[in-house]
Amino acid sequence: MILTVTLNTALDITYRVRSLRPHASHRVTEVTERPGGKGVNVARVLAALGHEVTLTGFAGGGTGGEVRDRLAGTSGLTDALVPVAGASRRTIAVVDERSGDTTQLNEPGPQITPGEWGAFLDRYGELLAGASAVALCGSLPPGVPVGAYATLVRTARSAGVPVLLDTSGEPLRRGVAARPDIIKPNAEELAELTGSHEPLRATQDARRRGAHAVVASLGPAGLLATTPEGHWRAAPPARVHGNPTGAGDSAVAGLLSGLLDQLPWPDRLTRAVALSAATVRSPTAGDFDLATYEKLLPRVSVTAA
Repeated sequence: MILTVTLNTALDITYRVRSLRPHASHRVTEVTERPGGKGVNVARVLAALGHEVTLTGFAGGGTGGEVRDRLAGTSGLTDALVPVAGASRRTIAVVDERSGDTTQLNEPGPQITPGEWGAFLDRYGELLAGASAVALCGSLPPGVPVGAYATLVRTARSAGVPVLLDTSGEPLRRGVAARPDIIKPNAEELAELTGSHEPLRATQDARRRGAHAVVASLGPAGLLATTPEGHWRAAPPARVHGNPTGAGDSAVAGLLSGLLDQLPWPDRLTRAVALSAATVRSPTAGDFDLATYEKLLPRVSVTAA
């Protein structure tokens, strides 16, 4: 079983408009709603790939109930979310159909009490006993300690469970010091962590700070990996146009899937890039276009960095 942690679960709402203009009214041509938050997206992609996944984190209020209702019945996915008094957040993505650009609005999430955080830690420890890998993903809701991911990384390492961390800012800085097996920042998050805007140098510095392996998302250019086995760049054959929301989460799912399948790093990166690009071709986060994924798998380029 793969365990994914989403401390700041969300209901993802996607609006499509013909052309997004500031200071103007817009007619929405299409609305979609999906369970969201980075770890939720990772879990749904892993389940679609055939893995057994357990999802935990927080869910509360009407929005949290909506998230759980929409997760119910997803094949291969077990809901182990911890209930809280506050309402889970919503995220709004506005897709400009003319340009293809997406504008994202993210609510902060519910206020988590010390008792609720303690209840989650207990649940997390129980779930690790049956986990083969764990992904810690996304932002922290208000009230959760800034060092939360460092605590969760250390707990997973003590249990002998490989852990992937995908967050940003101070939670990432503290989490890296706890020595996760993999971190998956984007270029901006990596530069903020290390102070370097040169990706290869920055990934090497992130390893020195404690991460066993670093896989950086470079947007349309694919992924850059620095690992104990070597350095690689992996890229799709051409730029894929569409909605990039959730593409990084699908890359995380590909990395975890490749880890469990004991693939060498180049093959893990190939899977991650193909899934990421296939998600851009899907209208909503947490989904990927299967035909695009299968078409891209043999065409992803992986070279030594």
